Amino acid sequence: MTIREIRQAYLQFFSGKGHTIIPSASLIPEHDSTTLFTGSGMQPLLPYLLGQQHPQGVRLVNSQKCFRTQDIEEVGDNRHTTFFEMLGNWSLGDYFKEEQISWIYTFVTKELGLDPHRLFVTVFEGDERYGIPRDEESASFWQKIFLQDQIQAEIVDNAENQGIGQGRIFYYNARKNWWSRSGVPEQMPEGEPGGPDTELFWDFGESLRLHEQSPWKDRPCHPNCDCGRFMEIGNSVFMQWVRTKNGFSSLPKQNVDFGGGLERMAAAVQDQPDIFLIDVFAPLRHLLESLSGKAYGTNEKETHAFRILLDHLRAAVFLIADGVLPSNKDQGYFVRRLIRRAVRFAQQVGIEESVGARVVQTIVEAYKDVYPILEVQQIKITEALEFEEKKFRKTLQKGENELEKIFCQKGTISGQDAFVLYTTYGFPLELIEEVVKEKGMQIDTELFKEEFKKHQDLSRAGAEQKFAGGLADHSEETTKLHTATHLLLQALRQVLGSSVEQRGSNITEERLRFDFSHGEKLTQEQLQHVERIVNEQIKKGLPVHFETMSLVEAKEKGATGVFEEKYEKLGSQVKVYFIGDEQQGYFSKEVCGGPHVENTSALGHFTIKKEESIAAGIRRIKATLEKKA
Repeated sequence: MTIREIRQAYLQFFSGKGHTIIPSASLIPEHDSTTLFTGSGMQPLLPYLLGQQHPQGVRLVNSQKCFRTQDIEEVGDNRHTTFFEMLGNWSLGDYFKEEQISWIYTFVTKELGLDPHRLFVTVFEGDERYGIPRDEESASFWQKIFLQDQIQAEIVDNAENQGIGQGRIFYYNARKNWWSRSGVPEQMPEGEPGGPDTELFWDFGESLRLHEQSPWKDRPCHPNCDCGRFMEIGNSVFMQWVRTKNGFSSLPKQNVDFGGGLERMAAAVQDQPDIFLIDVFAPLRHLLESLSGKAYGTNEKETHAFRILLDHLRAAVFLIADGVLPSNKDQGYFVRRLIRRAVRFAQQVGIEESVGARVVQTIVEAYKDVYPILEVQQIKITEALEFEEKKFRKTLQKGENELEKIFCQKGTISGQDAFVLYTTYGFPLELIEEVVKEKGMQIDTELFKEEFKKHQDLSRAGAEQKFAGGLADHSEETTKLHTATHLLLQALRQVLGSSVEQRGSNITEERLRFDFSHGEKLTQEQLQHVERIVNEQIKKGLPVHFETMSLVEAKEKGATGVFEEKYEKLGSQVKVYFIGDEQQGYFSKEVCGGPHVENTSALGHFTIKKEESIAAGIRRIKATLEKKA
């Protein structure tokens, strides 16, 4: 089965179990200032897992685009990717453990045809400190379901030290089999929900760890070891506990949150431990082989480079399609980093020419049926990729020249010199190390790492300050500023034209930050005009209300919103917020999840503090609301 067939089979299977198919959310989170990217299928659904009613019901299913920045440095092995699709199904207070375990087992064994003898599972061992019991329910349900295929599923404790033995079901502690937003139970604040999870693993066979050079051949093997034999393909979270003042108590409504990596499921179905050899990567892999004149898998160093190219180029294409252009700030920083690493590793396999247009075309062809936004944005993606690629090739040349100068002056290069080259020229450490090695020398990488850690700590502190709070807290002041963004968007469209679209926002209790599409700096007169329009609507005391309707109705009513993908399923129900009244004509109609004030008179005086460019064709406004005297 191909990636496309697996995705479709999953959606159809759970649709047949009464689940509503919902579209993938954008890779850029909406109304969540706590994170830069959508990194899991449950992330856009968190308000509903915490108790809010979902307009589509209590059973949901989708395939969600995800991007994880923390995996950038991990890419290069046979299974890590930054971009991936997460298959997800959810029960919002409806079915629970028995149905979920039965259904996911039936799906992977009957629909995907996986051999049940090569499936292994993990469950939560409990936490006596908080009175949270072992998840014997899940273990029992797994035993019963395996027995349907005449498999006696033995339960094992302490597999990290004892090894797999004859086991099929394994107990692990909270670091492996517990989920909450805050981490393990002791880290959870009062009122935070969480629960045990059960993970499903595919066994690629012992040969991966028993060869002569394997560092794992003499160590105990178990599903959670890193030898390469096992790959997690799905995780069912059972949100059933809440942290209280005195420990934990049961939630009144118990939810199921399943997430399964689509690419990893394909690797299991195709029995391919190298995820970059599954079908979805084949067209791009063949293109890169053609451009480089080299074959994937020939030697370790080049295979490592090919994997980085395959992952980073795909991720960059999807991020740009969702509106993130390369820059030095926020999400754009990571797109730039992906492209620059791709350029560097393209050189490593002998690709010296620009590859943007052909790469984008290949990726769009592979995904356009499922994600039509890629084809809609193809020209923009190509232009952004080629521009960044061309610019960085020049940067690399400057870096190499600077490196030679340092050698001429000092006869060596220090860790601090390497860090300056990295931060000033974007010159990767691995490239510096290669050049230094060619000259028969070594570099003090520890000093480089120390400098780099300082840089990371400063960047992280800045990001935490920038993204703390925001709409996640739903405070009164934040809610006011969020409502003001609706007025701001419509005012910008009136002053600059209807081509203006929202490209992101970050809202704290003190200010709003609003990104929008526009090619030129706004004049002082335009900014004053926008301010005046917003304050006029505030002064009018316009009522604010929302209506839930279909995508078709929302479009017919003229509501603004990013329709290309998030609401691509015509059956989806969306919230449309109206500001104004029908008789006088609504000032703003916008698809949004809330929250908002009930009347614009509550907002105070709107003031634009700054307007700037953050990327090609993207502007940013920072504004505040001042309380009325």
